Amino acid sequence: MTNYGLVIPTYQPILDAGRTAPELVEVAVSAEELGLDSVWVGDTLARAPLDAFAMLAAFAARTSRVTLGTSALLPALRDPILSANQLLSLDLLSSGRLTVAVGAGFAGRSEPEFAFAGVPWARRRARLDDIVGLWRAAWRGESSFHGSVLHYDSLPSFPAPARPGGPPVWLAAYTPGALSRIGRLYDGWLPYPPDPADYVSGLARIRALASRPVTPALFATVLVEDDADRGRALLEEYCRRNYGMPADFVRGIQMQVTGSASEVAAQLRKYEGVEHFLLRVASTEPKVFDEQLPRLAEVVNLLRA
Repeated sequence: MTNYGLVIPTYQPILDAGRTAPELVEVAVSAEELGLDSVWVGDTLARAPLDAFAMLAAFAARTSRVTLGTSALLPALRDPILSANQLLSLDLLSSGRLTVAVGAGFAGRSEPEFAFAGVPWARRRARLDDIVGLWRAAWRGESSFHGSVLHYDSLPSFPAPARPGGPPVWLAAYTPGALSRIGRLYDGWLPYPPDPADYVSGLARIRALASRPVTPALFATVLVEDDADRGRALLEEYCRRNYGMPADFVRGIQMQVTGSASEVAAQLRKYEGVEHFLLRVASTEPKVFDEQLPRLAEVVNLLRA
């Protein structure tokens, strides 16, 4: 069965536009009421976002069914022992509803974030793999961890997780190296390639090399708009506000689509093999975002039909 989730914006642009933190919690509640399967928040130090762990804790208290996730967490920005405890606490608070998608940062954008946290940019992918390995060791109750970057002769004792082994951890990446590591070290894959054929070939490579089950997901930026000109204009505005770049450039890097509900659904269907769609609304305006929620539900209903 395919699942469908909503990425809830927690970054500075939507807060500057008038959205409040409690209102974002209500968005998570609305997503559950609309029948979506999951809600997700991002993570960055670049635009002073609301803290991902704090938001997910608030979502956990107000929802009962949806999966709660990060899309994607930058684990290097936090102490790995403390983040192991925080994620375990979120998983227990939500009765086992947490999924943790992680990333190693985006070259050309993430270097200042690593500098803020005092973490070397070099070997960032090996560091990420080690942090995830450390989390799992702590959640399994192991007493030490030694990776290629991180070394701990002793680990604190944590409560047992809601699920054996702790919450699933997905990798948000598409590089050739990532495709070879996902099936060995991660429980899921969360890319956003603009070309569906790249998604299909990437998934085939993961499965050919995998030694464990992997959930194939897709991060998709969407705007449901029957007026094609308005849709293109809103997408252009979003890309310039969010990335400081034109939509044509951003579309060459990540999956973005605008059109009627049936047109958006048709584009998403081209990504064969996806088991969990993460849908991000292409707007930082609260009014537009709220108008999009029932339209997204319309797209999901078409995909489920």
